[in-house]
Amino acid sequence: MCGIWGIFGSDVDCHEQVSCCFKIAHRGPDCFRFENVNHFQNCAFGFHRLAIVDDLNGMQPIRIVDMPHIWMIYNGEIYNHKELQAKYNFNYLTNCDGESLIHLYNRGGIEFMCENLYGVFGFILLDTKLNKVYCGRDTFGVRPVFKLLTENGTLGVCSEAKGLLNLKLSENTKSIIEAVEPGTFEEYDLILNEKNDRKVKYLRKFKFHTIGNTPKYDVNVTLGQDVYENIRNCLTNAVKMRLMSQRRIGCLLSGGLDSSLITGLMVHEARKAGIDYPIQTFSIGMGDESPDVVAARKVAKHLNTEHHEVIFSAEDAVNAVRDVIKALESYDITTIRASIGMYLLSKYIREKTDTVVIFSGEGSDEVCQGYIYFYKAPNEKEGHEESLRLCNDLYLYDVCRADRTTAAHGLELRVPFLDHFFTSYFFSLPPKERMATKDRCEKYLIRKAFDNMDIIPNDILWRPKEAFSDGVASKKKSLFQHLQDHIEPLVSDADLANASVKYPFNTPMTKEAYYYRELFSEMYPGCEHFTPYMWLPKWCGNVVDPSARTLKHYESQQNVVKIEE
Repeated sequence: MCGIWGIFGSDVDCHEQVSCCFKIAHRGPDCFRFENVNHFQNCAFGFHRLAIVDDLNGMQPIRIVDMPHIWMIYNGEIYNHKELQAKYNFNYLTNCDGESLIHLYNRGGIEFMCENLYGVFGFILLDTKLNKVYCGRDTFGVRPVFKLLTENGTLGVCSEAKGLLNLKLSENTKSIIEAVEPGTFEEYDLILNEKNDRKVKYLRKFKFHTIGNTPKYDVNVTLGQDVYENIRNCLTNAVKMRLMSQRRIGCLLSGGLDSSLITGLMVHEARKAGIDYPIQTFSIGMGDESPDVVAARKVAKHLNTEHHEVIFSAEDAVNAVRDVIKALESYDITTIRASIGMYLLSKYIREKTDTVVIFSGEGSDEVCQGYIYFYKAPNEKEGHEESLRLCNDLYLYDVCRADRTTAAHGLELRVPFLDHFFTSYFFSLPPKERMATKDRCEKYLIRKAFDNMDIIPNDILWRPKEAFSDGVASKKKSLFQHLQDHIEPLVSDADLANASVKYPFNTPMTKEAYYYRELFSEMYPGCEHFTPYMWLPKWCGNVVDPSARTLKHYESQQNVVKIEE
């Protein structure tokens, strides 16, 4: 996890722009580099590094003596970099997985490069021979990339939008900050004008990876006839590939199915790989008997991890809201609620431990139809389509939350459930087999694949779905209720009644939503498009609150158990 920043065709000296780059310093607390591009005086790169692999040679921008025209800066992990080296006989000069991008680009161009990358990444690549700039990101958008392009030819690219907010631009120049879409790259020309300055012209956007489609790169997994064995092998491989690190690895452990299964697989695979230090696991709750804390404690004991429990108060949650919204760059209600615990837990990990790389269970609910409202899906076709929709928008919601809350404290997050190969296999299974029904609990295929495998306790494997912002609190009073109690006197009835006038786009429907929108608008004026719609459950009627606890269907599903075949 690092922070990447670049500006091309700048209206002013690049050294006057560099202050913007420091707004993402939290993403790479180990070291910083700012570098002008030789002979391209109004083009520059900024890089904040979190050193995970190759401390000595891992600084960026990366350049290679035999290919000096290629400048590359990236954030991510390329899990197949060694396989690419062997397959194409690349002569790597460092141990950095990111070096593979330059060799792939030099061999076959930008499309060839992107299609061969197995991992998560956001990148900026400059080719001074062809006068081209490229920026792109991975299949699910696990690593963030934002861009700003002005009408007079200035391009800014950054890991987070905040690094582009106050760029110095020509007066009255129109611009908008937007996210680069997952699984795509964008191509730009650098054109020399009459003032001998380089200016940027947009050329095209190309989709190189699609969710649900089989990737073009090689994966060391052989698929057989047994669906459950295939699921085990694909997910285990996803975990194994992500062990790549020279820094200490740990796991976020909520005690739910997703984080517990990833933790169990990670601990088992780490031992096989010869990692001999104790694996640290981390849970958080508003009391030591909150549902998540109790369940996580049981999993940690089963796996013999070095377990840490963080207890926070309603006051801690309220005090964190502003910082959470600043980190997220979002005003979505469920994203903010779910981010508070994760933000506070990440802060603890950074301050109290030496774990830097964090595994987590994000993505399972979207890929495997795990949300409670999927029980209401009219049929398997609509369930499948909703799952794909959620996956395509993950970078705006749960992936945004997971990246920003950990990156805010200089941690690197890894999410095996969003492995491109695992998800492509899972989506290839019949939609009817993937849906939840009244007789078959959500994520049944995943649970059944690991049933009685002793990876995690079986009662945890079959534990019903609990929303993260609910599970950290108590059965009696959820986190969102604590937040709403605090916000109630801060937003007047008149404010809420006039919300549609002040905020015609994504009009806040509750005082909580209004309060979050006010904070967001203060920090990110004119950026309401960062959240294209509010995350809400489907097929549940006129719902204005995203918590599963507000749904009539929630309570009945707490008693759903596995149905043996």
